[in-house]
This record gives sequence, C-alpha cells and structure tokens, in this order.
Amino acid sequence: MQKRKLGNSEIEIAPLMLGGNVLGWTADEAMSFRLLDRFVAAGLNAIDTADMYSSWVPGHKGGESETVIGKWLKTRGGRDRVIIATKVGWDRKDSGGGLSRDLILKNAEASLKRLQTDYIDLYQAHHFDKATPIEESLAAFRTLVEQGKARAIGASNYDAARLAEALGVSAGKGLPRYESLQPHYNLYERAGYERELEPLVLKEKIGVVPYYALASGFLTGKYRSAADFGKSPRGGGARSKLNERGLRILAALDEVSARAGSKPASVALAWLMARPGITAPIASATNLDQLEELIAATRLKLDAKAIKALDAASAP
Repeated sequence: MQKRKLGNSEIEIAPLMLGGNVLGWTADEAMSFRLLDRFVAAGLNAIDTADMYSSWVPGHKGGESETVIGKWLKTRGGRDRVIIATKVGWDRKDSGGGLSRDLILKNAEASLKRLQTDYIDLYQAHHFDKATPIEESLAAFRTLVEQGKARAIGASNYDAARLAEALGVSAGKGLPRYESLQPHYNLYERAGYERELEPLVLKEKIGVVPYYALASGFLTGKYRSAADFGKSPRGGGARSKLNERGLRILAALDEVSARAGSKPASVALAWLMARPGITAPIASATNLDQLEELIAATRLKLDAKAIKALDAASAP
C-alpha cells in the first residue's frame, strides 16, 4: 500500500491510522488483538493512542490502550512494521497533566514501559499548555529524540496561532519542530480546521492526522433518529448533528456510497484522504466488520463528481 511521508520526518504511514481510544475499552483485549492483526494484515501500519486512554471509564486511570498495544507487540513481534503514535499532556488520574519538562520525560518512560518498546515513532503534545513555556516543552521533546526514545514529535488540538508560535520557537531556538498536527476534522466539522489551520500546515508542510474522522460514528450513517442513540456508548454525541446540515451530509454520503458500491464510512474517510495536506485520518473500530469499512476507504478513489457533491452538502 502506498505510504505518505509525515511532515519533514522520515516516518511514512499508510493513508489510515487506527484509533486506539477503544482498545481496552469498548474493544476488550481479545478483540483488540484481532483488530490490530487485521489492520496490519491489510497493509496498514500506523496506530494512534494516548497515555490517558481510557481514563474516562470508571475504574480506569489511563494507559489501558497503551498496555493492550504493548501486549500485542510483545506477542506478535515485528515492531519495525508498525508506527506507534502516542500523546502526553492530558490530565491523568495518577499524574496530572501539562507539558512541563519533568512530566513529559516521566510520562514518556511510563508509555514506553506500557507499550513494551524502546521508542515511540510519533510523540505528540495532547493539547496546548498555557502554564509551560513552549521552549521548555520542546527542549524536553528534544531530549527524548536525542536519546532515541522518540523519532518525531507532533501537536494535537493546537489552533493556528499556537502551532505557528511553536514552529517559530523551534526555528529560532534550534529545537525539534512539530512534524504533525492532530486536529478535530471531518466531513461535518470543517470550518475550524479549514479556515486557519489548513493554510498553515500546507505552507509549513506539516503532516495532518485528523481525529474523530467519522464524527464519533455519525458519518457511518447509523444515527439517523433519536432512537438510534443507544446503539453505542458514543451515540449521544450524534444528537447535535441531527440537524438540516447533518441530514444533508448523510444524504450525500448515501448517494455517493450507492454509486461507488461502498459504505458511508468508507466514503467519508476517502473524502478526508483526498483533502489537501491530509496524511491519514484516524478512525477506530470495535469489531471486524467496522474495521473492514475503514480498510475499504484506502481502496476507494472518489471521482470529481462525488467530491463536489460531498463538498456542497457539507459546506460550513
């Protein structure tokens, strides 16, 4: 499968990342192993997680996803076949949050231990930390890069001003720069990214790996009325999208899917993959049937008519 370079780094990934937020949560360990096995067997190679997944679950403290991935890596081997991306900085129940030097270095060691690996391919700041100077955070990331514990660094949930500021500090201080951005971006959520972030990442050649690529399942088409919200733990998140625009997007997905002989989820991901500057959208699955719809997106090339229809229906 053709791979895409992540920013100016040496990392190359296939055009879809597997979201690890569900691993060890709505996908138990056995199912997580099956999902990871199938994902890699399909020629895909990048897995996204975070040190705080899944701390929102009662009884969890964060790190459950990394732990499952680590067990899978140890069992299956082949560490060099996969790209592991994880994140630091979000509040954890056991260590707090932020991007101070001490926290980054301490939590990196904890992530490496849970992942049962010597290095993280892409280590990302989970969100901007107003309390810590950017230079301090980037210097900590530099230490990890110099130690061979991180190959590249990225930013998640940064707005354009903060990303530009961080890039300026990197250039001015000779520090590693964020080679990727992980924004909230999909066929429904367009304006926030396209207005300011898209021009910046294209100019700076930053890789983009958007999360919520399927809008928490809304773009799969399974939530079309209030009666559908109980179909999954994330169903309630679709409530705000069941409006005139949301229904128009679903109708366009249905039309394009029918013409392409595909599923709405595959079409929604293929639309993202075709957007300028997008390296690979992130999407998660809790069973193998869902995963096949994600994988199918990598084989789907939308024609100009399909893209125009989706653009028009989802226009911010």
